[in-house]
Amino acid sequence: MTLIVYALVVRQTFRRFLTYRAAILGAVLANTVFGAVKAFIVTAVWRQRSVIGGYDLPDILTYTFVAQALIGPMSLLTNNLDIPARVRSGDIGTDLFRPVDFQGYWLSVDLGRAAFALLGRSLVPFAVGALLFRLRVPADPRVWAAFAVALTLGVLVSFSVRYLAAMSAFWLLDEKGVTGFVNMMTTFLGGLTVPLILFPGWLGEVARALPWASVVLVPVNVFLGKLSGAALAGAYAFEAAWAVALLALGRLVTARARQRVVVQGG
Repeated sequence: MTLIVYALVVRQTFRRFLTYRAAILGAVLANTVFGAVKAFIVTAVWRQRSVIGGYDLPDILTYTFVAQALIGPMSLLTNNLDIPARVRSGDIGTDLFRPVDFQGYWLSVDLGRAAFALLGRSLVPFAVGALLFRLRVPADPRVWAAFAVALTLGVLVSFSVRYLAAMSAFWLLDEKGVTGFVNMMTTFLGGLTVPLILFPGWLGEVARALPWASVVLVPVNVFLGKLSGAALAGAYAFEAAWAVALLALGRLVTARARQRVVVQGG
């Protein structure tokens, strides 16, 4: 029965986002334009050297447009969880005592949002990129299936990080500083601003070991077919380990938050 409730939450969230047509068009246009701008920049860089960090020009162009397509599903630029607003309004008191798991409910909401973003916001920028530039689009359905798994695990990691940031509102009330910092770390260490393969030395090693590598780098490498066999299994294990660890930390934070519900304005 609980799984049915969560499935209904996913469906309802998906349907709710269908009403934001103007926002969808704006996001699609922005992702497409910025993707094209980034593509011209990396083209200029890669013309100086044919291969950088194991990526040739079609690889990095594909990376660019897949990364743009992941902005919506991974929520790379915004938190997209309404927990802080509900803490400030006092509605969070009701949320905590619903007959469903609090963290599970918000995960269901985020999965519905991510599914909609994938279909409504990601396909057009990538399709336009494929028309304008020479991208590597997988022909093997097994690569697409592997990418779907990496994408799903990446969404779980993304949610877990953003959930922790949103839950800081229980202690800070205004979590914008925490959210802004997390968003900055996500765009930088996730590889959206600059591909992680361009990070030098120890900085690149550290960035590839942090959870944010799950939201762009791992899915893109799977999409490009650079990971297979043991390497692919290792990438999945990396994403899954971070997802489990961060979700477990989220449960601890949720338990502490229940003990000190701050009702603001009602």
